[in-house]
Amino acid sequence: MLLLTTIAEARSACDRIRAQGKTLGLVPTMGALHQGHLSLVRAAQASCDAVAVSIFVNPTQFGPKEDFAGYPRNLEQDCQTLEAAGVDLVFAPSAEEMYPAGASTFVEVTGLSARLDGASRPSHFRGVATVVTKLLHIFAPDRAFFGQKDAAQVAILRKMVRDLLFPVQLDVCPTVREPDGLALSSRNTYLTPEQRRQALVLSRALLAVERKARAGELDSGKLLAVALRILEGEPGVVVDYCRIVNPDTLEDLPEVGHGGLVAVAARVGSTRLIDNLLL
Repeated sequence: MLLLTTIAEARSACDRIRAQGKTLGLVPTMGALHQGHLSLVRAAQASCDAVAVSIFVNPTQFGPKEDFAGYPRNLEQDCQTLEAAGVDLVFAPSAEEMYPAGASTFVEVTGLSARLDGASRPSHFRGVATVVTKLLHIFAPDRAFFGQKDAAQVAILRKMVRDLLFPVQLDVCPTVREPDGLALSSRNTYLTPEQRRQALVLSRALLAVERKARAGELDSGKLLAVALRILEGEPGVVVDYCRIVNPDTLEDLPEVGHGGLVAVAARVGSTRLIDNLLL
């Protein structure tokens, strides 16, 4: 496995892969890897000849009062995990490498970027779109792999790829959960044992909505009322949003007769967690 830290090294390595006629899959991450990330790696390996993983805690997607400085970082352990998983390339650049001095160009998907997480984190998706654009430009992968847990991010990146004519296929892989239903997240390490127990309310609320919808309730307002009763019944959990939206446009849906995305974000203690479920 090659560990690369500069854009020039990454491009050269990708050129060598393409010169051999191989396809390349890219898994963008911010490190602190868990089984959710590794499920993306396995999906990439199943459909591509070579797999690259980027590890970069992207400063432009964090707000001024968010957890950029404290975000979990363990490059050595992550590299050991990826080498054991059979990854070909790991790209771990510095912030200065990705954002040269004086950089002032950003990518923003207007409209979508102001919905769901974008409503309370106004610059978040601009940072995500910008760094993913850079990674796609550097690697020119055949396919890039993302998790369903970040459903709003997926919708925004799909539109960005369409609008900017990137020749890449985006693959979205199912959310990976603990046996008790908690969606895997690097931020779960912030939780105390009691907060982790409280965090299970997110998946409980989503499953309650799914059960109600399967029983024939299609009205989004009534379905959301079910979720909110469960969420608000858990002390220590503060809801940011709980919405039923079109998974492509992130616009609210009045009813779910043709499906929809149930998405929730909440703070458990000081930790902000997200989860979602496709109906």
